[in-house]
Amino acid sequence: MKQMILAGLITATLTTSALAHSKAEKTTPANEASVETVEAIEMRFDDPMRVTAITLTGPDGEVQIERETGMDAVTEFRALPPNDLPAGAYAVDWRGLSADGHPMQGTFGFTVSE
Repeated sequence: MKQMILAGLITATLTTSALAHSKAEKTTPANEASVETVEAIEMRFDDPMRVTAITLTGPDGEVQIERETGMDAVTEFRALPPNDLPAGAYAVDWRGLSADGHPMQGTFGFTVSE
């Protein structure tokens, strides 16, 4: 009986810890999507996230993007790439602080087709 209670407490603790951090629920473009154009880089989080750094890397190296969302904690983040990204594979890397203060990071990628 004690083992069952202990196992239940451990499970509850791990579940609570896992749920305490924000995560990107949706990205635009979607991860691994193939698109013709990219009007915006967007991320939707399940809890407020303060995105402290974001980079877009393409076939020719790092691409300058303009943050449309400031440094406040938000559930929806948006940045604008230059018009007419050339065809190729792209990766978005981001870092931030979740609502509970923990550092978070993530990556997603997409391809611009010809």
